Amino acid sequence: MNLMSFLLDAATVVETAAEQNENSISLWEMTVNGGWIMLILGIFSMVAVYIFIERFININRAAKNDDGFMESIRNSMKEGNLAEAKELCKQTDTPLSRMIEKGISRIGKPLNDIQTAVENVGNLEVSRLEKGVALLAMISGAGPMLGFLGTVIGMIRAFFQMASAGNNIDIATLSEGIYQAMVTTVGGLIVGIIAFIFYNILVAQIDKVVNMLEAKSIEFMDVLNEPAK
Repeated sequence: MNLMSFLLDAATVVETAAEQNENSISLWEMTVNGGWIMLILGIFSMVAVYIFIERFININRAAKNDDGFMESIRNSMKEGNLAEAKELCKQTDTPLSRMIEKGISRIGKPLNDIQTAVENVGNLEVSRLEKGVALLAMISGAGPMLGFLGTVIGMIRAFFQMASAGNNIDIATLSEGIYQAMVTTVGGLIVGIIAFIFYNILVAQIDKVVNMLEAKSIEFMDVLNEPAK
């Protein structure tokens, strides 16, 4: 008797699981059924991922702190060999090398002018690193707003169908609008959260580069104040 009860319970569990699998919906189907707003959110997500990967690689490359580079620049300048120092800067393709190269090209002018030139180049390099980061910030804010727009559109659609149906309300038709409303909300929040995280990661990396460039510019100015051999 116990064996029969066990087999019946097992059969019930299998049947329930099968019904759940039949009623389940894939992520792709959920996205498609969300309407045209999900298409825009999908484009936003692809743009956000592309910007993050591309900027992350470039910012990490710019953040590399090569102590040997500054040591070579220091030795060349102390020996009075500015041409060698310039050539080393040209061979090293980094924001730091371009900043130092500008400072070397200004040697002979007042120190304030040299420092201003170095800082200007540094600001330009940071601006290049920030390219596209503002778009990430826009996506992080616009994504949830688009999702909420889809929610409003879906609810309006649902209530319009309720008003049009009168006493003959079709639950299946009514649920389509509510379904779209919920899906777009989730999609917008997911895109916004991802873009927000990407944005803050890149901002933190850029801050590291800015601090490094400021430290190296001070080091360069200290080299100028050292007596030549």
